[in-house]
Amino acid sequence: MSTLLIKDLKVVAGEEPILNGVNLKIKAGEIHALMGPNGTGKSTLSETIMGNPLYQIVEGQIFLDGQDITTMSVDERARAGMFLAMQYPTEVAGISNADFIHAALNARNGNQPVAILPFLNELKQQMDFLEIDEDYADRGLNADFSGGEKKRNEILQMMMLKPSFAILDEIDSGLDIDALQIVAKGINAMRSDQFSCLMVTHYQRLLNYVVPDVVHIMMGGKIVKTGGPELAQELEKTGYADLSGAVEGSDND
Repeated sequence: MSTLLIKDLKVVAGEEPILNGVNLKIKAGEIHALMGPNGTGKSTLSETIMGNPLYQIVEGQIFLDGQDITTMSVDERARAGMFLAMQYPTEVAGISNADFIHAALNARNGNQPVAILPFLNELKQQMDFLEIDEDYADRGLNADFSGGEKKRNEILQMMMLKPSFAILDEIDSGLDIDALQIVAKGINAMRSDQFSCLMVTHYQRLLNYVVPDVVHIMMGGKIVKTGGPELAQELEKTGYADLSGAVEGSDND
């Protein structure tokens, strides 16, 4: 199971209010897309769901499979099955890509060691699937990776960690069409009744390859419209101007 429920979430960064009453429900097996103009709170919502302490929840709750995770740390949420693919992945030259993923698996399993040979075999298989050169396993984490390579590496981590709930924050930004198709292939490979996902994106083009079950539009720190994949297509034609006065009309049940 991997159902995420957000109730009336209000969040500030310092003194600045950013999220103004977000309500969202993502059921097990569903992929949702979150769209909206720059500065409307999409990335803040992603970071808040994952527990980034830079963002303070002043009201509301976050539940994962019925468990209140509002006050959980990032590590606790990761162990509960959550994963965040970052918009700007961090470079860490001192640890190899393979060692980082192996350590993350061990930590998620309560520091129970994951056997190295099966791990390396699966890592090679997933790297082949994502068309990542084998040499990248031994390179520093994201060190000297191109933007597209970093995004594919985030998808590799997701496929190796097998979270029950993933947040993909602008995973398509800066990708050419070939890299976009590879990233989409990885996301689609994760689809199952045991996996759910929130994809944050500015553009409809990702949704041509990963068709979401539900599309949400965020403006002014809250979700103002919810619909099916056709909503993103409509938005591509009309833009956000027509939604400036909209109010959220659904609790996303």
